[in-house]
Amino acid sequence: MSTAPSGRWREWAFGRLRDQGPAAARVLVIGAIAWQVTVWAGAHNPPVYAVFAPLMALRSDPFSSLTAVALRVLGVMAGVAVGLFVVTLLTPSFAALVVVLGLALLLGALIGPGRALNPQVGLSSLLVLSNPLPDAYGITRVWETGLGGIVTIVLAPLLWPPHPHRELTALARECTQWLPALLVGSVAALGDPALAQENRSGVAVEVERLRRVREWTLEAERAMRFNPLRRGDREQVAALAHRLRIVAEGAPYIDLLAVEADVLSARDGDSAALRRAGTELPAVVGATGRTVAALLAGRDPAGEAAVARDLLDRYRHEDPQAVAVALRRPFHRLLDLWDPPPPAPGQDRAGPGV
Repeated sequence: MSTAPSGRWREWAFGRLRDQGPAAARVLVIGAIAWQVTVWAGAHNPPVYAVFAPLMALRSDPFSSLTAVALRVLGVMAGVAVGLFVVTLLTPSFAALVVVLGLALLLGALIGPGRALNPQVGLSSLLVLSNPLPDAYGITRVWETGLGGIVTIVLAPLLWPPHPHRELTALARECTQWLPALLVGSVAALGDPALAQENRSGVAVEVERLRRVREWTLEAERAMRFNPLRRGDREQVAALAHRLRIVAEGAPYIDLLAVEADVLSARDGDSAALRRAGTELPAVVGATGRTVAALLAGRDPAGEAAVARDLLDRYRHEDPQAVAVALRRPFHRLLDLWDPPPPAPGQDRAGPGV
């Protein structure tokens, strides 16, 4: 009885170590080097703040760029400076906490990545505030942090650097399986109000994840700018990121299919129109899934998209009623995104037939 849970625990533990091991080794090596360099530079006390820089700046984010590392190191330095400034003026108290946290949040907003707040400033300043003895610190802690930051910035791109191409490839592979599964779930729920409502809620969560794909691809491209060991992947990363962004634009239409399935199932129940849709649409889902798979693999998706459009056209002739139109529309929109058809001669591109 205990063998299976034990096996699952070992699998989980080894999986975590496999995923986080390189990041931990990166921090360990850079932290040790930063400590030793700071000792050689004249540190008299244990230079723990030199180690704080890689410990707090380096993360397991697969798209972590040198810019992000530099901002985190800057956040550590700013936090130490804020903490030192306040503890020399105020004893630890509610007022000191408010001043430290207020200044830290202000600086975090100014030196954060993009529009995000840099939390490292607040974390480092609170660490300083936790020791009420100002003479336990001093300007040496600032230069220790600075030297540790320099060591981190120099070594971070060289020791197990981010691998955006591998991560985006894994994301593309996941999307190839994940997106068709969402379409399958919506079609399978037709005619079952309870199942359709549950499916709609689940799809809404996954669609939010799909919308984040664009952000992930931009982070991956930024990570390539200062990645000397992955220069050969730049063109591949740019091309794959572009294809993933195209796929991510389909999020509203995947959500729309789930919404239509929910609304129509609640209104019509197990109607003849929904049963017909449940018969016709699975083949469309299969062809649409093969379309997105071809796009993400860098192949021409036109062939699979043509199959999907032919199936939709056949379905349109068999059932031109409003219910069928509503259920076909999301597929037309997805296919137009993933394999844009050329406009007719002498005519602007128009919406597809439904």
